[in-house]
Amino acid sequence: MKLNTKPNIERPDDFYEALIELHRDLSEEQSRQLNARLILLLANHIGDMEVLSEAMEAAAEEPE
Repeated sequence: MKLNTKPNIERPDDFYEALIELHRDLSEEQSRQLNARLILLLANHIGDMEVLSEAMEAAAEEPE
């Protein structure tokens, strides 16, 4: 498996709205903790260390 960086979310605007709503009324610390839990849940779902490593490398790159 290789990291898919092409658009792959069926309704990206709906996802973004739900993600923002999930953080509404949280403190900065609660928001960070929620993000950490979400990352770990999604990483567990992916389960492939090679893909996870690619994702971490891609996330660490500065956007152009």
